[in-house]
Amino acid sequence: MSEVGEKLVIGCGYLGLRVAVRWAGQGKAVHAVTRSADTAEQFRQKGLCAIVADVTQPESLTALRELSNVDTVLFAVGFDRSVGIPIHDVYVDGLKRVLDFLPSEIERFIYISSTGVYGQTDGNWVDEDSTCEPTREGGKACLAAERTLLSSEFAERAIVLRLAGIYGPERVPRKADLLSNKSFSQTGHLNLIHVEDAATTVLAAEQLATLSDTYVVSDGNPVLRSDYYSELKRLLNVRTLPVDETETPDGTSRKQRAQGDKKIRADKFLRELKVKLDFPSYREGLAAILAK
Repeated sequence: MSEVGEKLVIGCGYLGLRVAVRWAGQGKAVHAVTRSADTAEQFRQKGLCAIVADVTQPESLTALRELSNVDTVLFAVGFDRSVGIPIHDVYVDGLKRVLDFLPSEIERFIYISSTGVYGQTDGNWVDEDSTCEPTREGGKACLAAERTLLSSEFAERAIVLRLAGIYGPERVPRKADLLSNKSFSQTGHLNLIHVEDAATTVLAAEQLATLSDTYVVSDGNPVLRSDYYSELKRLLNVRTLPVDETETPDGTSRKQRAQGDKKIRADKFLRELKVKLDFPSYREGLAAILAK
């Protein structure tokens, strides 16, 4: 492993682990943060330097101060409802704690945000210049975290990636609901990015992104929910289900969630980061995931 140019991944989950493994495959030393000692051992078997820490527990983050050879940080922390900690404490306060412990030598801080920061409901196109007025707690927390980063000492070294809905193997939107005969609203648009294309984007951002800039990341092919579900049902060979307006786990009704309707324009990141998508729409992505 080289003495410089090391990477730190905080939030080594569905997306973060893929990025960490790719960096390790390039011969880079990669430090991967996890809350679990068992998971840490699995990371070590993948060639990663595991750190057991929790962004909600500041005393666990002291090891970050010793990572003076790290030049790039990826913050891709997800929200685990089962833990019972409020999303603001994880996304915003957790980020603040991490920033307090990072060495000053960090050159790039890549923050994984969400297109949930946009609260548009009219079905029109949205890009980096669109107004951010999130209505759901996740979007509000992501926007607050972005602002925390951009007001920190790392503001001039920050790269914000606002990702559309991430899907891929073991994470197909509504697959479980369809297979278990649950129903749901089919109005509005879905904006998606395959997890492998998202990982490619992170690596491209490290090399090509303008510092202190924001990129919206989507496959650029928003799809009507009804069309997406029709294709998914075809691939799964399940029957059509009625609309259900019952409450979702975050306390909003399915009708309220569907009222958040926008189409994500992906031109900037494709152009500036020179990313070529392996899955340019949901059709290619679903076909690859669900191929028999």
